[in-house]
Amino acid sequence: MSLPLVAVLGLFPFAMAYAAASDLVSMTISNRLCLSLAAGFAGLAALLGLGAIDIGWHLAAGLLVLTVAFGLFAAGWIGGGDAKLAAATALWFGFDQLMPYLATAGVLGGILTLFILRLRSRPLPAVAEGWSWARRLHAANQGVPYGIALAFAALLVLPETAIWRAAIGV
Repeated sequence: MSLPLVAVLGLFPFAMAYAAASDLVSMTISNRLCLSLAAGFAGLAALLGLGAIDIGWHLAAGLLVLTVAFGLFAAGWIGGGDAKLAAATALWFGFDQLMPYLATAGVLGGILTLFILRLRSRPLPAVAEGWSWARRLHAANQGVPYGIALAFAALLVLPETAIWRAAIGV
């Protein structure tokens, strides 16, 4: 495996870990991160020599998820960063593993939501009162950092994707 390929493949797991951590502590997922994922896909597609049709299907998956996710954002059900992260992930996965990714994210998101609701039903521990991110996470008027579920789902599904298997030569 070439060094550039290893670098591009390392981008995805790092970006997902960063997205989860960022959403946890600040309830935001940066545009730069999502754009880096899109650029990383473009680099990986070039390194793998993906054809125009394959790239088109990956773009279609990303655009479909972006469209649906921004509808959910407009309805106030998810954050804008979550919408962009899901779309950037769909770009990497294409339609091949899109449904397993979305289903896994849904299950993990449900578990995360129940956990946070349970956490919010109890007093914030004194040791965490000085942490602004913990106070924000604990506040009943705040949303759920769904990027955590999206990122973990992406990491779980990634090894099953055609692009990952092609990149590692399986």
